Amino acid sequence: MTVRAFQIRVADKAVSDLQARLALVRWPSTLDPDGWDDGASLSFMKRLVDHWRHRFDWRDQEERLNRLPNHMASVEDQDIHFVHQPGRGPSPMPLILTHGWPGSFVEFEQLIPMLADPASNGGDPDDAFHVVVPSLPGYGFSPAPRQAGMSSREIAALWHGLMVGLGYDRFGAQGGDIGAGVSTWLARLFPDSVSGIHLNYVPGSYRPARGDAAPPLTSDEQAFLDRGAAWSALEGAYAALQATKPQTLSLALTDSPVGLAGWIVEKFRSWSDCGGDIESRIPIDALLTDISLYWFGDSLTHSLRLYKENRLNPLTFAPGERIIPPVGVAVFPHELPMPPRSWVERVFDVDRWTIMPAGGHFAALEQPRLLAEDIRAFFRPLRSRLL
Repeated sequence: MTVRAFQIRVADKAVSDLQARLALVRWPSTLDPDGWDDGASLSFMKRLVDHWRHRFDWRDQEERLNRLPNHMASVEDQDIHFVHQPGRGPSPMPLILTHGWPGSFVEFEQLIPMLADPASNGGDPDDAFHVVVPSLPGYGFSPAPRQAGMSSREIAALWHGLMVGLGYDRFGAQGGDIGAGVSTWLARLFPDSVSGIHLNYVPGSYRPARGDAAPPLTSDEQAFLDRGAAWSALEGAYAALQATKPQTLSLALTDSPVGLAGWIVEKFRSWSDCGGDIESRIPIDALLTDISLYWFGDSLTHSLRLYKENRLNPLTFAPGERIIPPVGVAVFPHELPMPPRSWVERVFDVDRWTIMPAGGHFAALEQPRLLAEDIRAFFRPLRSRLL
């Protein structure tokens, strides 16, 4: 594996092109400009675009992100952008954090120092981690795969190669959304390398084996399946489209930064614990930094297509199959439908199950301190297993 230092530098031409497109936006008509029932609010989007044009400075965000230790690695002929923050403590534990859609590596910007240098962030130096935060293939500054077949399973193999290439033969993994699936595949495929996984979401495709030999569904488990079906019917159209016809959607979002922003912002608002006021939880510049990464990344088709790859390779389990490394689950109250503990324990050894007091789907952005504390607590008794 080859590793090189990486500096973020979006071409001036790309920044100018974005500004030109924003200046030429054609707004749709609507029955309710302030409402969100039909999707992204027209009033909010007009204010967002005005901020994007006149007050948001990509170069300021770029300068800040370049203070992180950014690198590029070539793993199995796939270039991967990642942040690698060495820990400060007596014996830091290697930990890989994985984002999802519509997030990016910047989700973890506040979380990284809390984990790498806990003593400077209200914690115990004994809980320090060597933190590795890669960008999924086709996301941010990680180039898109050159061929089909790059599901969360294959990404887990890349992550294993990345960690071993960095000298971490044994490590922990953490993630939400797609990152939860990647972390689970890491534990499933590489149990000798993964000491444990911490999840703030249980992958939507996760299904224990069903059949005559399986225990009957409990009332809580059936209620979870019913909630999931109802949520999918009302909120799951984005996933159905990305998992079936991502290229058609990409034609629209690749050509329109406002369309891309609307597609992403509506999810941040719906899935965060913001009470309908997204800026009360996620600042507008943070939203626009994430959206700009998708725009400047120039590989939007694959970031959407990962849903199709995961549909073709779901996280299903055979009768009797179990995940060997232990798992910790942080359940945030405004998360997408989450299963009861018993449903997860059909496959996993659940060491820790924490009901969080606040937060939603974007836990690292919304409640980084709560998430950091739970990650530290979960991995604390597992550190001896690295020896």
